[in-house]
Amino acid sequence: MERFLVTGSSGHLGEALVRTLRADGVGVTGLDRTSSPWTDVVAPLSDRAALAHALTGVTHVLHTATLHKPHVGSHTRQDFVDSNVSGTLAVLECAAAAGVAGVVFTSSTSAFGRALIGEGRVTWIDESVVPRVRNIYGATKTAAEELCELAAQDPGLPVVVLRTSRFFPEADDRDDVRQRFDDAATKLVEFCHRRVDLADVVSAHLAAARRAPELGFARYVISAPTPFTRDDLAGLATDVPAVLARRAPEVAALLDERGWAVPGVDRVYSSARAVAELGWRPRWDARAIAERLRSGAGPGSPLAAEVGTKGYHAEPTGVYTS
Repeated sequence: MERFLVTGSSGHLGEALVRTLRADGVGVTGLDRTSSPWTDVVAPLSDRAALAHALTGVTHVLHTATLHKPHVGSHTRQDFVDSNVSGTLAVLECAAAAGVAGVVFTSSTSAFGRALIGEGRVTWIDESVVPRVRNIYGATKTAAEELCELAAQDPGLPVVVLRTSRFFPEADDRDDVRQRFDDAATKLVEFCHRRVDLADVVSAHLAAARRAPELGFARYVISAPTPFTRDDLAGLATDVPAVLARRAPEVAALLDERGWAVPGVDRVYSSARAVAELGWRPRWDARAIAERLRSGAGPGSPLAAEVGTKGYHAEPTGVYTS
C-alpha cells in the first residue's frame, strides 16, 4: 500500500500535494517546521529523529521543503545551504535507511540561471542545457540535485528531480513588469513559455514518484506545454504578438480584446521529455488558462485558487509578503 511523506507540507506546493493525496484516499504524512492543517510532524529537516519517525511505513517521499528565491534578500547564504543542501542530504539518507521506493526532489528552472543567451535573443531550455547559476538559490538547488544523483548511485536510492517553472500566484517580482503589464496578461503569456499550474506540478510529482523505481535517476523540466517551437525563437525576439497570433490564437485574441500589452519572451521551457517519459499529462496549458480568464476566474486551476497565496515572509518585503 502506498504512503507518501511530503516535506514542506505547510508551503504552497506541499499543501497542494497533501490536499490531493488526502482527497484521493492515499496515505500521507506532512512534515514542516511550521504547523498547519496539512502538517502532521512539526520539525526542521535537521531533526533526523523526527524525520525517521515520519518515514515509518512510507513508500514515496516528495521533498518540496526549501528556501525560495524570494528569501535571497532576507536569508544568508549559510541559511540556504543549511536548508536546501543539508536538509536534502538528511531527507535522502533517512529515506534510504527507511527503504522507501523512491524520492522526488522539487528543484527549479532557476537552476539554469545565466544559461540564457542574452538580451535580444530567446533561449530554448530543455534537459540538455547546462545550468549556470545566478544566485544562492540556484546554486543550492543544483548542489542538492547532485546529492540526489549521488544517492541514486550510492546507496541506490531511486530519485527523480523536477525542475519546475513558475507556479507561484504572487505578482511578478520585477517592478517594471508589474508597472507595465496586467498581472493576468503576464501570467497568461508565461503559460506559453515559462509557467506551470500548481495542479500540474502536483500531478508531475505523483507521476515521477510512481516511475522513480524503474528510472533510478532522472531530471525533468516541468512547465506548461508550450505552443512554440524552436523555429519561433527568432520571431519571439522581435514580435511576440505575431507569434502568439500564429501559435496560440486564443491567447492572442483575449489579449487583444482586453487591450492588454504583451510581455516579452526571453526563454521557452520545454517539458516534452517529462510528458513522454513520465506519462505526465498536464491539463492547464495557455488555452485552458485563457478559457478560465474568460469565465471570470483567475489565471489558474481550481486547486491553485483553493490553496491561494501564502507569501514567503512574516513581515512585508516588497511584493512577497505573508
